[in-house]
Amino acid sequence: MNAVGSGPARPEREREDAAYEDAAYEDTAREELARLLPPVPAERDVPSAPYLHHKDRLMQHIDDDQNRTPAARKVRRLPRPALLMPAAALALAGALAVTLTGGGTSGDTAAQPRETATVLLDRIAGTAAKSDVKPVRQDQFVYVKSLTAGAEMKEDGSSTLEPRHEREVWMSQQVKRITKTGEIRENGEWGRMAELGGSPAGAYRPTYQWLASLPTDPDALLDELYRMATPDEDVEKAQAVFNRIGSFLGETVMPSENAAALYKAAAKIPGVTRKEDAVDAAGRHGVGIARVDKESGEATEWVFDRDSLTLLGERSYLTRDVRAGKKGDVMEKTAYLKRGIVDHYRERPAG
Repeated sequence: MNAVGSGPARPEREREDAAYEDAAYEDTAREELARLLPPVPAERDVPSAPYLHHKDRLMQHIDDDQNRTPAARKVRRLPRPALLMPAAALALAGALAVTLTGGGTSGDTAAQPRETATVLLDRIAGTAAKSDVKPVRQDQFVYVKSLTAGAEMKEDGSSTLEPRHEREVWMSQQVKRITKTGEIRENGEWGRMAELGGSPAGAYRPTYQWLASLPTDPDALLDELYRMATPDEDVEKAQAVFNRIGSFLGETVMPSENAAALYKAAAKIPGVTRKEDAVDAAGRHGVGIARVDKESGEATEWVFDRDSLTLLGERSYLTRDVRAGKKGDVMEKTAYLKRGIVDHYRERPAG
């Protein structure tokens, strides 16, 4: 009876044993994977600021890849996709980002996370947006005092950098077409800034009111700047736009929202990079924002104070040997010393 009764029961028992072994194997596999993976904190334990920081850094690396595209025109970016990841995966990604970018000791600067040009310009724009700028009337003048030096061309086509000297300019804020656009004092001599036939306010005579009329949306502003740019021969249009933004920021006064928009627009120009150390004409060190013109081989670099993020000055230099000079030769450098609003020519701001 036992032999007869055991026949049908054996397959059922074997299936139960196999199911048990499969479940045991799955439990063992899960335990092994859990042992190999680092502990993952719950979603609520992930600090929001570090996570957002590393997410932003990831997106800026994507921006950098787009900025390295060869197109001289700005790249239109699609809206950034939402990150559809489980909370545990997000936490693990944040933990790995901290390990990879900031895992060195405090004294190991190479291991510390560094901002991209996009992130730095965004911070500078935020600072500019908070600045208190008093409107400038058309009957007033923008005064800028600077320390500057430029390269002097020789007969053989090469150049040498002249000694640095002080320069003061008083620029009219009249929007209408005028012949006398300002006065200048350079090397101790006075001069009259004039335009033959007169010049209205515009890209090459930017007044406070004209700058205030520009779009404050960075994309619309960049479109407008590309439309206005007229680059010299052998100069990229993107470089002409970058240089024009630099002249607006350094040599004029404008509403804070327009200054912020210019910095954000500059961040969208292909090829813009961050320099860890930059020096202006006064010898002041800061952090730099630079762009190299592929046509001329000349780089333009803006210098910012590391703490206040104010614009200290700018310089241009050669990145390769050309007829006018050797790689590394400085073509021009400037340090902005004072800027203000006055009511008359040759009047200087108080203080």
